[in-house]
Amino acid sequence: MSKRDKVRWGVLGAAKIGLKKVIPAMQQGDWSAITAIASRDLSKARAAASELGIAKAYGSYEELLADPEIEAVYNPLPNHLHVPWSIRAADAGKHVLCEKPISLTVAEARTLLEARDRTGVLIEEAFMVRTHPQWLRVRELVASGRIGKLRSIVGFFSYSNADPENIRNVPNFGGGALMDIGCYPITIARFLFGEEPRRAVSQIERDPAMKIDRLTSAILDFPSGQAVFTCSTQLAPWQRMQIFGTRGRIEIEIPFNAPVDRPTRIYVDDGSDIFGGGIETESFPVCDQYTIQGDLFSRAIREKTPIATPLEDALKNMAVIEAVFRSADSGAWENVAL
Repeated sequence: MSKRDKVRWGVLGAAKIGLKKVIPAMQQGDWSAITAIASRDLSKARAAASELGIAKAYGSYEELLADPEIEAVYNPLPNHLHVPWSIRAADAGKHVLCEKPISLTVAEARTLLEARDRTGVLIEEAFMVRTHPQWLRVRELVASGRIGKLRSIVGFFSYSNADPENIRNVPNFGGGALMDIGCYPITIARFLFGEEPRRAVSQIERDPAMKIDRLTSAILDFPSGQAVFTCSTQLAPWQRMQIFGTRGRIEIEIPFNAPVDRPTRIYVDDGSDIFGGGIETESFPVCDQYTIQGDLFSRAIREKTPIATPLEDALKNMAVIEAVFRSADSGAWENVAL
C-alpha cells in the first residue's frame, strides 16, 4: 500500500496515552498516517509534533477540524469532552476514534449515535483489547467449547494514583475506577458471553476527599452465567482475567495493557490438576494493539467496510456502567436497560 493511500489522521489534545502509546503505534501502521495534532496550547502541540514527527501543529481543536486534509480524528481528551468534540469532528466530516469510556451517560452517548447517523461518518470507541489476537483467540476457544459451557468470568484491574490534580481523579471529568478501568472487564464479559447482562449489583468505596470511586466491585448477571470484577485506582497495580467453563478454565496473563516488547500468554487449563498439571500455554507474537486498532479503523474507512466495534456496543457498555453506579447507591440489584 502506498503512503498516499493511508488515512490522514489528526489528534485532538496532547494526552499522555496519545503521545506515549497510540500515536507512535499508529505511525507504525500500514493504513494510518498521523498528519496533525492540536492543543489549546500551541507550544504543546508544536513540541508534540516535533517529538513525534507530525507535520502540522494547531493551537486549537477547531483549526484541526477545519483542515480539509484530515480524514479521521483520534479523540483522547478527558472523558467529559469525548462526546462534545467527537460530535464536532463528525459535523466537520471526520471519522472518529474516541477513547473509552465513550461518554459520561447513556443519554449523552445517544447524541453521538445521532451525530453518526446524521453525518454518515464512522465513530468507534477505542477498546483496543477487543481486536488483540489474544482476546480473539480466547473468544474462539470459548465458542469452540474447549472449556465446556462458559459460566463465570472473574476480573481484576488496579493501579495506584492518588493525585488530586490528575484528570482521572476529578468527578466532573468522569474520573474514578469504574469509568477508567472497570469498563474493561465489562466489555470483555459482554464480548465473551455474546449477550448483555440483565442486571448488576455493586459495592463502591469513594475517596473521602476527591469523591471518585477508588474501589469498586460488581456482579453482572448474564443469561448464561455471571461476571465478577473489582477495579481500583488506589491499590498495587495488577490485572488478570479468569474465564471458567464447565470443563476448563482460561487465564489471561496481561489482559488489558498487553506489552509491546514481549509475547502475550494465555493459559488453558483442562481442570484435571489443581496444581496446574493440566495447563497448556499459548503465546502470541509481539504486536501493538494500538497499531492493530488504528489500522482496522483506517481500513474500514478506505474499503467502506464495517468497523470492529459499532457505536451501538458503546451504548450497551455504558448501560452496564450506569447500572453498577445505581446499584452502589441503592444497595440493590439494578436492571441493565437502554
